[in-house]
Amino acid sequence: MRTDSEFAKEYLSGYCRDAYEYLGSRPAADADGRACFAVWAPNAVSVRVVGEFNGWGSGSCPGDELRKDENGFYRTELTGLCEGTLYKYRITGADGSIVYKNDPFCYRSEYRPGTASVLTALPDYEWNDAGWLEKRANTDINSAPVNIYELHAGSWRRGRIPGIDYDNNWQEAERRRAEEPFLNYRELADELAAYLGELNYTHVELMPVCEHPLDGSWGYQTGNYYSLTSRYGTPADFMYFVDRLHAAGIGVIIDWVPGHFCKDESWLTRFDGSFLYEYDAENKRENPLWGTANFDLGKGHVKSFLISNALYWMKKYHVDGLRVDAVANIIYYDYNCMHRDRPVNAFGGNDNPEGIAFLRELNAAVHAEVPGAITVAEDSSTYPGITAPVFAGGLGFDLKWDMGWMNDTLKYLSEPPERRRYIHNKLSFSMMYAHTERFLLSVSHDEAVHGKRTLLDKMYGPLPDKFLQLRSFLVYMLTHPGKKLLFMGSEFGQIMEWRYYEALEWKMLLYPPHGRLKEFTAALNKFYLSEPALYAGDYRDSGFYWIDADDAERSVYSYVRSVSGNDRDFLLIVLNFSQNDYRDYCLGVPRFCDYRTVFTSFDAGTKSARQFRPLPSGRSGQPFHVKLELPAYGAVILKPFFSY
Repeated sequence: MRTDSEFAKEYLSGYCRDAYEYLGSRPAADADGRACFAVWAPNAVSVRVVGEFNGWGSGSCPGDELRKDENGFYRTELTGLCEGTLYKYRITGADGSIVYKNDPFCYRSEYRPGTASVLTALPDYEWNDAGWLEKRANTDINSAPVNIYELHAGSWRRGRIPGIDYDNNWQEAERRRAEEPFLNYRELADELAAYLGELNYTHVELMPVCEHPLDGSWGYQTGNYYSLTSRYGTPADFMYFVDRLHAAGIGVIIDWVPGHFCKDESWLTRFDGSFLYEYDAENKRENPLWGTANFDLGKGHVKSFLISNALYWMKKYHVDGLRVDAVANIIYYDYNCMHRDRPVNAFGGNDNPEGIAFLRELNAAVHAEVPGAITVAEDSSTYPGITAPVFAGGLGFDLKWDMGWMNDTLKYLSEPPERRRYIHNKLSFSMMYAHTERFLLSVSHDEAVHGKRTLLDKMYGPLPDKFLQLRSFLVYMLTHPGKKLLFMGSEFGQIMEWRYYEALEWKMLLYPPHGRLKEFTAALNKFYLSEPALYAGDYRDSGFYWIDADDAERSVYSYVRSVSGNDRDFLLIVLNFSQNDYRDYCLGVPRFCDYRTVFTSFDAGTKSARQFRPLPSGRSGQPFHVKLELPAYGAVILKPFFSY
């Protein structure tokens, strides 16, 4: 362990990576022991720890006044405060204000609407995932299958309301869905491990699990970065969750919001009477669109606070990756800025050099200290080099969300089939830039709220046509270069937009089209895992080429996916996004060999497998061709079979 002065030097300079080991609180081991408290509040006049033990400050007890050192760190020890004690810091600021603050480094916080810290130590959990961590460390994410199920823990499934007979009084149960209790992390773990195993996903991505005061923020207005949200259980419960998912062969990624934070008084904002964590400059300080405060990522202690936090989730909870929210808000000063005095950097531009440096340091630290961990940028900007290595001048992320692909594809599929010929490039354009970054194809929660409609409902036409098009869309997504992410409920065709306050429409599985869509999704995901051509060459030019990107008249696309350009191990994908059946569609093929259908959108691949022998005349720049039957809104995948 470092001395207090050594720690202070690292923390304040921005190079500390384990600040959670030095700051925060630790309970007494027994009734005679001493609980320890440490907080950095350099501009405070005084700091007291308050709770029921001293009447929340109306009384006093020995040691509740923290002692300040020369670097602005306050520390004290209190006798007899054990696990579970609620407390806050009563801070008198330099401006004379008195505020009651949650401890920024506490491991648990009070269940909402309470905002107190909970005196607790992290459990000495007995992990069983050594094999998983070793495998992760030896996996190259670029050539591995990655198919992520995005999940909101509070609304995937919920418990039952006591006193309601769900079998015989389903009307009341349906009316009171929003009252159903949250599932505990342990309950979620067991149900989710089985469900994701059945559907053949590789990872789950959890929307933010850091403590947050408002359910309606979905977790993106973080209050405490080191507190696991108490909505679903304790740190031990979440450790079990991660361990259980790892045992099922499923990685765990969490959403993480390092650019901005909740402005409620109990948390980080104006922590010691000064703008300690946020910008001093008014025109950079807030994000008015989200109602949050922006971190000043140029301050050394802010970098130490956040990078330590990223490593904390990976080292203490064994999470496998971070999806970093709103990267554009970190890269640019004026993202969502409405201030009349728009901020600029020293050169007059809107790039934020401190934010860019922070992202590089974050990714370098994660990759150096947590073998095999991944970072994913949720970024809507065109800033170059998001996934380029730090040593090459990039930001160092492993993956970047492809928002352009998502917007273009969903726009295309919302149009009437007869109009699609005029916007044919919506589906082909993504390959013009596909290798500029390492992209992840995402259809996330943002596409299922605020009147945007669910994925199924975005498809054009009557409901039967929507199901057909959604199947072909999923084939397109799983066969397009890039890793994948799909929001919960999309796998079975949820119709109602996502509501964070109630469970998904699981009753829809009683209707055959929805049940069959879920079975189709499971079969498609399994097929994806079985074919290295669909993932091993995601970021290589040789892993994809068009057969025909220009058949706009018939709204048909065809292309090849291969393992590093292997001329024997490849797949041919044909997508028909028109409402017409094509009985004798001529598809150009590169090799003279037998071709078999190995997957289709209309029967999940195996029920009507057919074999084709090429004809000697060429099509679409290929030396041979086969004749296919392409049903309306259908997708067909062919594989070559050689007799030599």
